Amino acid sequence: MKLRPAFAVILGAVLAFGCATTQTAKLSRVEAERVALTRAPGGTVKESELEKEHGKLVWSFDIATPGTTDITEVQVDAVTGEVVSVENETLAQQQAEKKQDMKKK
Repeated sequence: MKLRPAFAVILGAVLAFGCATTQTAKLSRVEAERVALTRAPGGTVKESELEKEHGKLVWSFDIATPGTTDITEVQVDAVTGEVVSVENETLAQQQAEKKQDMKKK
């Protein structure tokens, strides 16, 4: 089977990005989670993922806090361990984000 040059380049880029995200992360998910939970005391991680955000490799955590339906989204730099952002999301914002994510897939 002969690959077309453009397809081969795209496939190579996808494979390289997938490998690079796990290879360049210096912080494990567990280490980054500890950092994230300091920004949402008493919270429980509901979702986490390693992703590129604004050119940085980050661990992103959705943290539920008892007594509220809001989610605290904390992003931790996967290389330095620094907190990149902390955002509070209401239930309506969470639902809108899930709809948007579904459209991307």
